[in-house]
Amino acid sequence: MTDDVRQTPREVMEYDVLIVGAGPAGLSSAIRLKQLAQEAGRELSVCVVEKGAEVGAHLLSGAVLEPRALDELFPDWRKMDAPLTVPVTKDYFVFLTAKHSLRLPLPPSMQNHGNYVIGLGTFGKWLAAQAESMGVEIYPGFAAAEILYNDAGSVVGVATGDMGVGKNGEPTGRFTRGVELRAKQTLFAEGCRGSLTKQLFERFNLRDGVDPQVYGLGIKEIWEVDPAKHHPGLVQHTIGWPMDYKTYGGSWLYHGENNTVSIGFVVGLDYENPYLSPFEEFQRFKQHPRLRALLTGGKRLAYGARALCEGGLQSIPKLTFPGGLLIGDAAGFVNVPKIKGTHTAMKSGMVAAEAIFAAASLEGEITDYRARLEKSWLWRELSGVRNIRPSFHMGLIPGMIYSAIDSILLRGHSPWTFHNHHDHTQLKPARDCAKIVYPKPDGVISFDRLSSVFLSTTNHEEDQPPHLHLKDPAVALTVNLAEYDSPETRYCPAGVYEIVRDADGSNPRLVINATNCVHCKTCDIKDPTQNINWVTPEGGGGPNYQGM
Repeated sequence: MTDDVRQTPREVMEYDVLIVGAGPAGLSSAIRLKQLAQEAGRELSVCVVEKGAEVGAHLLSGAVLEPRALDELFPDWRKMDAPLTVPVTKDYFVFLTAKHSLRLPLPPSMQNHGNYVIGLGTFGKWLAAQAESMGVEIYPGFAAAEILYNDAGSVVGVATGDMGVGKNGEPTGRFTRGVELRAKQTLFAEGCRGSLTKQLFERFNLRDGVDPQVYGLGIKEIWEVDPAKHHPGLVQHTIGWPMDYKTYGGSWLYHGENNTVSIGFVVGLDYENPYLSPFEEFQRFKQHPRLRALLTGGKRLAYGARALCEGGLQSIPKLTFPGGLLIGDAAGFVNVPKIKGTHTAMKSGMVAAEAIFAAASLEGEITDYRARLEKSWLWRELSGVRNIRPSFHMGLIPGMIYSAIDSILLRGHSPWTFHNHHDHTQLKPARDCAKIVYPKPDGVISFDRLSSVFLSTTNHEEDQPPHLHLKDPAVALTVNLAEYDSPETRYCPAGVYEIVRDADGSNPRLVINATNCVHCKTCDIKDPTQNINWVTPEGGGGPNYQGM
């Protein structure tokens, strides 16, 4: 097959509104658009494109859902078989040492009365079913790989990636040309560190005048535990061990249905020691006596990992540009102290839909979007907690003290705003840091990365160009290895990056096992020289999370 097939004109599909990403933000926006159109008796074509093999395949969160946005979107959701069946019954906040635990007063922002323990993927599938019943077209398995612009420079849609391109960049026998999806407005709901969203930041200078985004890496497992140890609706969060007092991190433990427990750990990606491994810290965390007692006799069912935005209000970029908007975690609408982003993502998508529908024309820039957000409860909520996460830049104990003062005494009305820094600038050279020796996995409570990736059901077409690009391959050795002892081999939770040598220990080189990638985006965020660029692989590739 010749390269001429790659020059074949792509099929074009046109819509009023196109949404990139079938997560809570994108689906809520699509639903709200259809609701408004039906109320007004207008025709409005809406399309959602999703890179996961199915809706929910790439959705991962703790997750406890605050139903505030859902109440607004579907006031009668309780009669619609929504998958919110486990209300929170108990709520704990615990400080851990290596062997002991101390229950702390529950901060106001962490109270979960009225919330529900859910599987985000299952909830996403339910939202998709509602959207499709209203006439929204949803296309899973198609990765938006290219932004389309008109001659004036406005966004006019996206193109999905070609399928069937081999590792050598040449078309194979299964080659299929991508499709152009064109729209008057394109909403980018790619989630944290979206590959197209990054391009929009640069092209339209959307991050000018705002703080850098700050990220965390969340690693999650689902366990089936002994029924005698299971308490549906129990919610527990911890802070402290195994993190040192300089590193931001903490855990969640949510008891769901059918004797399952969602257990996870978040490490702030502004950590300093290049020898730190978030994956290993999570495995070590599970060996705490409090956790080991729960998990002993249980079975690990699933594994996943995902970066999340932690910068808060001061890191939210400009949200609009000619032809499109940013919604959900693509913009950073996460309430970090609440450890929640689903309800805020949904609300941002709903407000975007209302701004689009109210515009005099669907074309151009919907500048009313931000003003509407600033009048909503979403903005007030994020404003009230804007200093909590940045306060931990001072360290764990000062951060806890400040957070208590801000949330309890000042009630989020502090007249100042703390600021954020780039995560990738915080790593110290390896020579200035102590090596961390992690215990070997026991295969009962703690596990290795490759067996964990297996549980994520991650799959990529083997014969395709790598989706992890090194801007300068030499930097992997001259900087990452020489200065930081290859931190990518430790911060990746899927074993993608590996330094291999000859038998005598010479000739080090970086091997990228791209087929292991769970699309967490950590490498794109934490690489000290920003030399790694994550781009979309073939549509349908990556993890296939079930109810994560």
